[in-house]
Amino acid sequence: MTRPRATAVGFVAILLWALLALFTVGSTPTPPLLLNALCFSIGGVLGLIWTWASGGLGQLRSVPWTTYVFGTVGLFGYHALYFSALRMAPAAEAGLIAYLWPLLIVLFSGLLPGEHLRLGHLLGASLGFAGAAVIIAGGGSTGFQAYHLPGYGLALLCALTWSGYSVLSRRLTDTPTSSVAVFCIATAIASAALHLVIEDTVWPDSAFGWASILALGLGPVGLAFYVWDIGVKQGDIQVLGTASYAAPLLSTFALVLAGIAAPSWGLAIAALLITGGAALAARASLRR
Repeated sequence: MTRPRATAVGFVAILLWALLALFTVGSTPTPPLLLNALCFSIGGVLGLIWTWASGGLGQLRSVPWTTYVFGTVGLFGYHALYFSALRMAPAAEAGLIAYLWPLLIVLFSGLLPGEHLRLGHLLGASLGFAGAAVIIAGGGSTGFQAYHLPGYGLALLCALTWSGYSVLSRRLTDTPTSSVAVFCIATAIASAALHLVIEDTVWPDSAFGWASILALGLGPVGLAFYVWDIGVKQGDIQVLGTASYAAPLLSTFALVLAGIAAPSWGLAIAALLITGGAALAARASLRR
């Protein structure tokens, strides 16, 4: 697969993740670890079916166990933190803090062999960060509340976890994308085990709640991982990282359209900053 095509495949994940916050709110009151277990069971089973149908099951035996541990920790850690953050703080604000991971990917990717940061990457990342800051400062309906700090802290850890996972995945280019299915199944098992120990079991209380969980497992917590794996391993990781600034914008729009977050002028300003930042950094990569 060519580098531009792999980058385009990676963009699909960004579109799917734009719906992550909306469906997470829709899955309330299911606790985070149980939600993790349900969603990753769906995504993992579908991945194994695809792997079997494409004749790739034999490849899974050659993957080192350390790679499976790495992938499981990345997926489990990010989503356990994300789901917890959105249960402890307003969805729009917590989701936007969690979406600092595109900025971190662009910056961390400069440490990879054969990659380097140009002025355009730094300026684009700065514009994107400013756009996210505008939404956090003025786009939410609740404003800053001290009792939301634990949720914001978890969201920040979430951003660090996913950016680290994405950048380090670049060093696993020989690992087949089908291994993501094993990551998902292992994450589901770990989440279910921890859920039984530290959480009360609370199932969705409506058809929309179950539909949200199914949608999460099929899209943002399913297909998105497989296409993202292709993108970060074979595509332009700096373009993907910067273009990911579109995800918090699209995510916020989805929450506004659903009536979960209130619209504001800050949203329009952030749209210009985020879009301009992505375009600037993408241009810097194309000129590399």
